[in-house]
Amino acid sequence: MSKLYTPQEVADILQLKKTTVYSYIRDGKLTAAKFGKEYRIDELDLKAFIDNAKK
Repeated sequence: MSKLYTPQEVADILQLKKTTVYSYIRDGKLTAAKFGKEYRIDELDLKAFIDNAKK
């Protein structure tokens, strides 16, 4: 099972604001699962997002 990150953790990793991460989720650029009111980003989805940004 891969690790799940919070939007804040993703923002820290990518050195972005948390609102930018939420924007990426809302726009469908970053895949996230919603559990109740909280989003979680799978490690593999984050890696795919980063790899896609390198293109």
